[in-house]
Amino acid sequence: MELRQMEYLVTLADERHFTRAAQLIGVSQSGLSAGIRGLEQELGTSLFTRTTRRVEPTEAALALLPHARALLDGERAARDAVVHATHQVSGTLRIGTEQCLGVVDATALIDRFHRRHPQVEIQFRQAGSHDLIDALRSDTLDIAFVAAAAHLGTLPHQQLGHEDLVLVCPPGHPLADASVASWEQLAVEDHVDFDPSWGVRPLADAAFESRGMMRRVRFQVSDVHTLLEFVDRGLGVAIVPRHVSNKPQAARLVTVPLPHDAPRWEVSVVQSRKAGSDSAAPHLMELLADAPACRGAVVVRADAAIPASAG
Repeated sequence: MELRQMEYLVTLADERHFTRAAQLIGVSQSGLSAGIRGLEQELGTSLFTRTTRRVEPTEAALALLPHARALLDGERAARDAVVHATHQVSGTLRIGTEQCLGVVDATALIDRFHRRHPQVEIQFRQAGSHDLIDALRSDTLDIAFVAAAAHLGTLPHQQLGHEDLVLVCPPGHPLADASVASWEQLAVEDHVDFDPSWGVRPLADAAFESRGMMRRVRFQVSDVHTLLEFVDRGLGVAIVPRHVSNKPQAARLVTVPLPHDAPRWEVSVVQSRKAGSDSAAPHLMELLADAPACRGAVVVRADAAIPASAG
């Protein structure tokens, strides 16, 4: 068994979808499938069952997963220990992120950065993407993970990944059996949505406005779990990134695709243009380039691109 195969196993078990797992790892879907098949042949057992909609880990895969995660954690910890012993980084790093971005695990990334560079003082802020972009422009943040692409301007940024937007509604809702939820159908529904500073809210608002439609946002929240609870209680429907529909809190809800022309959820890491040469932000970017969920990310160059070399 190879570490790469362990990464394939863990990512596919987490995503339950070959296409999304392959995108996150940065390999082709056929390459991911071949890697899983090779591991199954080596172990002499099936690790996943495939259906038309989902991929489910077998009992054998569930038994292997803790060991696979431990191997991957150990490999990263070993490299972190070498960096810590040979490179001392100090100073302050001001980080911001929107809640539940899906494409990147910011908490795990910050934890690893702290263990690798314990002398750096980390200041963390959680807020909506548009508020975080304003903070970067005013130099009150050094780096932020956001779900907004239209307002970045010349801020140096790197796109980490993207997802489809989907509708979530309670079982028994008139749209629950729809193959696609049309804009006309959605325009007459009561909606649960986030504060306008969150990345997904302007996307949904613009989708309706561009079609000359108005929608009713009856419940405005600033927390993913509160949004899902409102929907679960039948108080409205919600347009969310696909990973939100896969959360345990959404297990009872029905996920319905949006039309093919729906906007796309895009996650980027953005850096302040005023960050000095002594900023610790590049060292966080080194870990980001090494993060399994962000390999294969598209570098979007503004005036000055963020370095993304492996650490």
